[in-house]
Amino acid sequence: MVRMSKEMTHYTEDIQKKVDECYNIAAKARELGFDPEEFIESPQAKDLAGRVEKLVGPRGVAEIIRDLKSKGKNDDQIAFQVVSDILDRKIGNIEDLNERVDRAIRVGLAIQTMGVVSAPLEGISKITIRNDYQGKKYLSLYFAGPIRAAGGTTQGLCVLIADFVRKKSGIPKYEATDGEAGRYVEEIKLYDRRVHLQYPSSHDEIRFAVGHLPIEINGDATEDEEVSRFRDLPRVETNNIRGGACLVLNDGILLKAPKLLKRANNMELEGWDWLEDLEKIAHGDSSKEEREETDGDEIKEDILSPNSKYIADIIAGRPVFSYPSRIGGHRIRYGRSRNTGLAAGGLHPATMVLLDK
Repeated sequence: MVRMSKEMTHYTEDIQKKVDECYNIAAKARELGFDPEEFIESPQAKDLAGRVEKLVGPRGVAEIIRDLKSKGKNDDQIAFQVVSDILDRKIGNIEDLNERVDRAIRVGLAIQTMGVVSAPLEGISKITIRNDYQGKKYLSLYFAGPIRAAGGTTQGLCVLIADFVRKKSGIPKYEATDGEAGRYVEEIKLYDRRVHLQYPSSHDEIRFAVGHLPIEINGDATEDEEVSRFRDLPRVETNNIRGGACLVLNDGILLKAPKLLKRANNMELEGWDWLEDLEKIAHGDSSKEEREETDGDEIKEDILSPNSKYIADIIAGRPVFSYPSRIGGHRIRYGRSRNTGLAAGGLHPATMVLLDK
């Protein structure tokens, strides 16, 4: 652990002192009863572990997270270990299976989002163990609009965590019907027209993913518009568009399939190999081409072909910095650097010169 200088220690202590003063004033104001709640809804937390415990609990989870952090575990390892401990009743000792499953998934999502967004609370409206038409149980996650704040990768990871919870709890897989798959196709396309989703998915991709998902991606009605074809399905409570479900399936599972496959393999999660086939469908089975090189013997080598999906729906008149896989084209590097930090973007100075900015 890095030690702070005396000046920096005094500086942080002074900030904490003033924050405490503000909280005390706010607490007294809340006690007067003029607000919806008589307590401060945003408790203080000093680190990831504290934020997770204050956000979704259960009591004692913060110490476990800190201990795993000190052992050098990454966020994925911490999330799955904590989820496993909750299911084994080592943390929280929750007796009811439904409540235990609910808490485990929310805690896992809170760790992945670093406890700084409301997605674990408001992004998942409810988690239930339902029965299908044959009486078999399956796990259903009801997503709401605020799940957008989690980001596509974390939305997909939430489903991976839910599948891990499902397996460990002995809950059978979700099996979608043809009608439910068709409902997702219609629903996502309708939602895309209203809100504009990031990923222009195809009907085949949606049907393939829904047919292989072990968890039901469900959701509350978020739009006034209703579907016209696949209505009044037995396991879908509403005919209205479910925005949260569309976001998670389209911009979480479909868009982030390669990244989710990598994370699933790293965590040794079984049953997600179909994500690799999904990627092939996304590329129209032409993601790889054979190139022949002849130097006496014929050698076949796989090369990646350009994927133009990301510019398929570009607005006319907008500048295009680079076409897919074009040599010398514009590139985006994801991650955090010292000059941009969290939730910020930066441009290379050379790019600014080229753009005359």
